[in-house]
Amino acid sequence: MTSPTVRYPRTPRATRNAVTTFLTPAERARVDAAGQGCYVALHRESLDELLLDLRTRDVSTALVSVARYQTQLAPQMARLVREFPRVTAVALLTVTEPRVSQNLLALGQQGVRALVDARDPQGWRDLRQLVVGDIGTVIEHRAMQCIREDLADAPDDCLRFFEAIFQSPPSVSSVQKIARLNGVLPSTFMSRFFRVKLPAPKRYLSMARLVRAARLFENPGVSITDVANHLEYSSAQSFSRHMRLTMACAPMEFRRRYDGDGMLEEFRQQLILPYREVLRRFEPFSLTPQWSVLREP
Repeated sequence: MTSPTVRYPRTPRATRNAVTTFLTPAERARVDAAGQGCYVALHRESLDELLLDLRTRDVSTALVSVARYQTQLAPQMARLVREFPRVTAVALLTVTEPRVSQNLLALGQQGVRALVDARDPQGWRDLRQLVVGDIGTVIEHRAMQCIREDLADAPDDCLRFFEAIFQSPPSVSSVQKIARLNGVLPSTFMSRFFRVKLPAPKRYLSMARLVRAARLFENPGVSITDVANHLEYSSAQSFSRHMRLTMACAPMEFRRRYDGDGMLEEFRQQLILPYREVLRRFEPFSLTPQWSVLREP
């Protein structure tokens, strides 16, 4: 009689589908309805609050009402577009009024290039598709796409580890937490990497956090302190120390040297490609790992 398979819950994933908005009350309700199961809307009362969201939250899209926009908001709108190029700024059109054309022109002058015309039902479907497309470009999703291609036919258990380091909330910031959330003693978990001569799991986690940091740094409006807080380091100084230990450079140099894709490629070159054959058979969380397969002759 075979023993029943014990399944532990996967490490919780971070929510990546937040949209920050500056809308009329009527538009808010319709945006919420359109986003069910697709995104979470963070409704704000000013563009300054949108800018704060972009510095402190995982936001894929900034949605601005054409009806609510006013020309005196031009400085904040220009700053939003200029300092956060990785966030899509979208104008939402829901009404036909004399001032709409003027507002649309003003938004275009501030750099807004995406327009959703929601005066008919197709517009709301367009909004969902646009937000889903933005979510698909975040670095965590790109990382997992690359890793699945690099580690074709790898066990689900191995891919769970990479999901844990790339797609968990920033609060899951230690190897101990990852191990416990996946039902493995931390000492057992770490020894499995050592036994098959893989880099320590802490190295994988540290580099994955810096992939995330590199993507955040692509937005000029994000400071070193903002990135440290976003990734839940204890302080900007702690983040800087981690950067120096892991990459042998200061945050400003790191920012100049790497974007998100560049740091992801560094991750692959250091931690995936040299160990591809081992990783394709590696089961870090399994209750009965296939050590006989992984041992060297």
